[in-house]
Amino acid sequence: MDILQPPGWPRPRGYSNGVAASGRQVFVSGMIGWNAEGRFESDDFAMQARQALMNVVAVLREAGAGPEHIVRMTWYVVDKREYLAASSELGAAYREIIGKHYPAMTAVEVRALIEDRARMEIEVTAVMPA
Repeated sequence: MDILQPPGWPRPRGYSNGVAASGRQVFVSGMIGWNAEGRFESDDFAMQARQALMNVVAVLREAGAGPEHIVRMTWYVVDKREYLAASSELGAAYREIIGKHYPAMTAVEVRALIEDRARMEIEVTAVMPA
């Protein structure tokens, strides 16, 4: 996996501008902040994000992959202010669950998600070395 950082560009914080990788591709559907039984334990944004990240890692494990194989991550959030206000808690949860691995990442504010209680949804692409 190669991190793509054009010369002269400022280094991004918490993500990479681009990633090049080859190998077995793993696509993880949008994960939300409910537990393995499909129940929300909290309506708190940071708590739901923590659970969604744990759900992502659980699906990756099914493919024999781990967080270090993530090349792209997309966050869909229903309130960007809520996302920004939780940045310190999100950063701590991210480092605990994903580690110090920063793939290409996008965050998009959306009007709503299919599950009414969901505060965010996280979609991931991973590439395992061949």
